[in-house]
Amino acid sequence: MRRLLPYLMLLCCASAAMAQRDDQAIVRSDTLNKGRKLKLIGIPVIFSTPETGFGFGGGGQLFLTAERNIFGARKSNILFTGIYTANSQIVITAKPQVYFEKGDYYLDGSYEFRIYPNKFWGIGNDTPESNEEDYNMTSHKFRVDFLKRLPPSLNFGLRFHFENHEVTEVQEGGILASGTVLGSDRAVIVGLGAIFNLDTRDQVEDPRGGYFVNLNAQFSSENFGATHGFNRFITDLRAYRTLGEKSLLAARLYVENNFGDVPFQAKAQFGGGDMARGYFKGRFIDDNMYVLTAEYRWYFLPRWSLAAFGLVGEVSDITQEFFKNPKFSAGGGIRFKVLKSQNTLVRLDVGLGEDGNSGFYFGVNQAF
Repeated sequence: MRRLLPYLMLLCCASAAMAQRDDQAIVRSDTLNKGRKLKLIGIPVIFSTPETGFGFGGGGQLFLTAERNIFGARKSNILFTGIYTANSQIVITAKPQVYFEKGDYYLDGSYEFRIYPNKFWGIGNDTPESNEEDYNMTSHKFRVDFLKRLPPSLNFGLRFHFENHEVTEVQEGGILASGTVLGSDRAVIVGLGAIFNLDTRDQVEDPRGGYFVNLNAQFSSENFGATHGFNRFITDLRAYRTLGEKSLLAARLYVENNFGDVPFQAKAQFGGGDMARGYFKGRFIDDNMYVLTAEYRWYFLPRWSLAAFGLVGEVSDITQEFFKNPKFSAGGGIRFKVLKSQNTLVRLDVGLGEDGNSGFYFGVNQAF
């Protein structure tokens, strides 16, 4: 069981819930049995977010342990999980990461199937609470990135992405039922993209220093079979600076811009445990969004730490409307390092937003 604990809740928290990108813990090579070509590890999944309520499930992670690359801390693997939540949501995921040759090239992919009852308030930065309505949607999402690594910190490559969202149930008399929102019945998103990132962090799970710069440009085109054509640009900047032997200041600026006929499923979503704690993920959605977060972390014991954060952000249909009505949130939480030999953390956070918005988040690793 001690071997299983570091992988507890690898996919918890929407983002993360099922966000991919940088919150997945790196499995250290010394946790693997060197004499085997394959290693399968069971993964229990337990989490809680405002969007899902309590969730549970399980899965596994299959490692190719015989390969040798110059990035010995990373092994080719396939992570797969299935979860069920208190809000009757079902999410099944598979995430392969495959390194080629000496690790100079790698494939990073994901497939996700969702049956996902959710909430919708309309589009814009000032949608009232009275707009809240329920809807249900079934989704298939597929993504594959092929990247070139330039040691020690630079990665760049291409992305192919496909999403099929079927809205299966809407609230009678609601905004989605009116048919005025793009994607209110169905949205197919297909296209290519380009990725560039510079990562000097010492670790992914709980960075103690370094920088992360991620630039992402992608499009969805009807020429590929999409129902809507649009372009998306993402800038994700993170920095970590020590303030002493036991404290650290972390900061993140996330900016997303969408141009064209953007269905509501693809618009920028403000909120969630990985982006704007204190707000329901998708409480505010629109074509453009920025979120600026600062977090102070205090490591008061070898395996225990506390965090306090503050953030500001908003969404808008055009960037010129930014800073007219920003949303604020503040909060904090506690983290516990599961094993001394691993960097994986379990964290519990509370975020307090404006106008009664708030949330508790129980998940894995730092929010960023």
